Amino acid sequence: MKPYWELTFDADGDADTARREELLSGAERGRVSDLLVFAHGWNNDKESARSLYRRFFAPCRRLAAPQVRLGYVGVLWPAIRFPDEPIPDFEPSAAPAAPAPPGGPGLDAATRQALDRAFPDHGPTLDRIAELLAERSDVPSRLYEFGRHVRELVSLRETSPARHLGEDTGAGEPAMLTDDAVQVCEVLAAARADDGRAELLSELRGRVWDGAHELLRQGTYYAMKRRSGAVGQLGLGPAIGLLAAHAPGIRVHLIGHSFGARLVSYALRGMPAGVRTVKSVTLLQGAFSHYAFADRLPHDRSRGGALRGVQRRIDGPLVSCHSRHDDALGRFYPLASKLAGDSTSFLNLWERWGAVGYDGIRAVEGARRVRLGERLPATGCVSVDASSVVRRGGPPCGAHSDVCHEELARAVFAAGRIPTA
Repeated sequence: MKPYWELTFDADGDADTARREELLSGAERGRVSDLLVFAHGWNNDKESARSLYRRFFAPCRRLAAPQVRLGYVGVLWPAIRFPDEPIPDFEPSAAPAAPAPPGGPGLDAATRQALDRAFPDHGPTLDRIAELLAERSDVPSRLYEFGRHVRELVSLRETSPARHLGEDTGAGEPAMLTDDAVQVCEVLAAARADDGRAELLSELRGRVWDGAHELLRQGTYYAMKRRSGAVGQLGLGPAIGLLAAHAPGIRVHLIGHSFGARLVSYALRGMPAGVRTVKSVTLLQGAFSHYAFADRLPHDRSRGGALRGVQRRIDGPLVSCHSRHDDALGRFYPLASKLAGDSTSFLNLWERWGAVGYDGIRAVEGARRVRLGERLPATGCVSVDASSVVRRGGPPCGAHSDVCHEELARAVFAAGRIPTA
């Protein structure tokens, strides 16, 4: 995949200016006609992100017509990879050159190292989290302490530019960070069970620390969700504006997986006014609310989604590829997104708190729904059921990362009206 560039951002959305300049000058000098910009998701380190880009972009040169001059960009941002989550067709990340820091008895070394990279300067908090996970005490106060440390881990300072970029529907912090820690861990323990049977309360109590481990995972998940919004709006959006000024004829096609889908969507909010460089946006298993683009929320007509109307900033369609085989979005996302302090039960979570990568875009007037391979509209929001190919993967995430398919690359070409061979 040549020419290929990388855009690198820190947690606040600040760009590596040298890498950005390489893209700006290289795209103009190479007379790139169509630039494919891919942002990875939450469960990626740099090497697995680069592997994702290589695999997804592999068929693109063959698909393109001779007159198309493709360029490729991989967006790198500080996410986290939990080593116990399988990704179809991906080799596990290589062992680090230097010995991993001791993870303590409650966290394996690889997971602890990933957490240290994602949350620097939180060593003592992570030490105590590891101790509590290893202890698995029956004393409720230990779970409350664990919940407090998870909240400390993912909290931001008041002045952080990312502080208010974790919400897609104005719902506030999710219940898992505010509600009773024991109850939250019991619910998450039940969600982790994959045998399909109802469990007795005594069984749930015996597995409550499995739920605590899931709380840690979902807490970091929320932190990465918030971070992806910051990187998109404060980093990638302005970078696209600079690209439009340097190479005014270039056609940009944004692609995002998981939280990378959220990142490229928030980039539309961060682009300078009047920029029409983005010709398509393709979301692969997007890990954010299916109401994010809604003008009015069905359950609260006084509010809309945080991204309402951003599709009008695209000179082309906004395409959301979704799959019913995605357990990360179908099972855990609604639990992790439930409104803080909401008095309703956990029934109907999938309707109110569902993810765009599980059942598509909701509550947007004129939005279309099609199957993978069917003709796409030229503009507006469209949900593409990709369940026929996005279907492989084990627990706990299911098919969430099963996105490297030629059929999905063809969907990007169709959305961007890129001539094919």
